[in-house]
Amino acid sequence: MTSTATRLGAEAPVARDPQRVRTLVAVTALGFASGLPLALSGSTLEAWCAVSGLSLKTIGALKLVGLAYVLKFLWAPLLDRYRLPWLGRRRGWMLAMQAAIILVLIGIAGLSPQTSLGAIAVLASLLVLFSATQDTAIDAYRTDQLLPRDRGLGAALGVGGYRIAMLVSGGLALVLAAWAGWRFTYLAMAALMGIGVVTSLFAPEREFATVGASSLLRAFVEPLKEILARPRVWWWLGLVLLYKLGNAFTLSLSTTFLLRGAHYTLAEVGWVNKVFGLAATIVGAFAGGLLLERWSLRRALWIFGVLQGLGALGFLAVALGWTGFTALIVAVASENLTSGLGTGVFVALLMAMCDRRFSATQYALFSALDAVGRIALGPLAGWVAQALGWPIYFGIALGCAVPGLLLLWALRSEFLQLPGTRAPA
Repeated sequence: MTSTATRLGAEAPVARDPQRVRTLVAVTALGFASGLPLALSGSTLEAWCAVSGLSLKTIGALKLVGLAYVLKFLWAPLLDRYRLPWLGRRRGWMLAMQAAIILVLIGIAGLSPQTSLGAIAVLASLLVLFSATQDTAIDAYRTDQLLPRDRGLGAALGVGGYRIAMLVSGGLALVLAAWAGWRFTYLAMAALMGIGVVTSLFAPEREFATVGASSLLRAFVEPLKEILARPRVWWWLGLVLLYKLGNAFTLSLSTTFLLRGAHYTLAEVGWVNKVFGLAATIVGAFAGGLLLERWSLRRALWIFGVLQGLGALGFLAVALGWTGFTALIVAVASENLTSGLGTGVFVALLMAMCDRRFSATQYALFSALDAVGRIALGPLAGWVAQALGWPIYFGIALGCAVPGLLLLWALRSEFLQLPGTRAPA
């Protein structure tokens, strides 16, 4: 077991590291580059198709292009096994994917859903593939470069950059499209991806004495073998699956509840979600990151886990009869604030769980496990809301936070055994 002294010794040089600020700035900018393509293959593309007069069936089918975001763990081992012949181990992959994303966005800008739907669907699929691969490389870079003391703040900065990019490529893109057309919008988004290119070129990248897999087959097998060989591995995987379960259950149908259950208008829900929700998430992530610099990972997981579990209380109060615009703001802001706290520390946990030799593959596997849990909640959430009503729905959401906290208690003495707590080679 790694001793406290060893752990502190591994963290002490960070405070004097001249690359620390540059790394944190890079993580923020890379978070922006990671979040920008998401809406351009999702909600923004959907809006373009909708105003172009395409059928709902066709628009629904286009949603399938996003599957690569869930399946990226299938090719993540390639990023651990192969190093591209430019820049560092992670930056080479980031730069290649960013250049590919820019080319695809330029290609989409020259097309129209009315006349070139098939070509747009192919390019959108490529956009998701390149974006998911970029995400894998960025997650691995962040995991490799952020030492324990900076993981919380680094996660917060990355989440902040990601959320701002989603607002830019989502809400702002629609405003640009209404003003200057879709071609200009997608070309403008391609230009903004230049932020990622510049960051990949100049971001610091420490090289560690890591020995990865010796063959392509081993690159796929060894990361999983290393995970399964860990003590109490199923408990840890359960924690990844369940830690944000209550938060995910609350958010699964939150918009539907506000519109159909609480009878707020579309404009009210849209503005509050975009303005107060986004601001609260970013504030929560930053606050959590700053506190994680002073607290241990275990303590932060406990406190933020309880708070994000209680985030559903605002929605429960509205379901029980609290009305008015203040109720809407409090419910959305409190849920997003506590969600931001939980997300930041959860990302720090995933980084700590990764062996640096296989950080691209293992981070992709852990994040896929988290995503599977959230996706699986959708049908169950709909059934619970329809069969039992909204008050019971949000009561169950509060209870969903308990299993993750129980696993935290069971693993309370295991945190110093995580691969990410070891001193770098």
